[in-house]
Amino acid sequence: MAAIIIVAALLLVLGIIILSGKGDNLIAGYNTASKKDKEKYNVKRLRLVFGLMLILLAPACFLLNYKDYTSGLVSFIVITVLLAFVAILLGNTWAKKK
Repeated sequence: MAAIIIVAALLLVLGIIILSGKGDNLIAGYNTASKKDKEKYNVKRLRLVFGLMLILLAPACFLLNYKDYTSGLVSFIVITVLLAFVAILLGNTWAKKK
């Protein structure tokens, strides 16, 4: 249980750091992109997408402590995959400059 709380807190803190604008280097792919590639993205929207993804993933960690571990694990995996899919989709469409 302590490990789940630590991971959830870490995800929450990282999400807040990204949303505050101080964690652009924490966004995978954006930190290693060239300056030319970085100019293709609206950084504020990119922060919003990935910061919210991390914040929404934090409470999902508590599903791992569910009474029936298998159901909790499957639910956690489904939520994680769906959030990742939505974040990647929005990051590559909505967060790009036109």
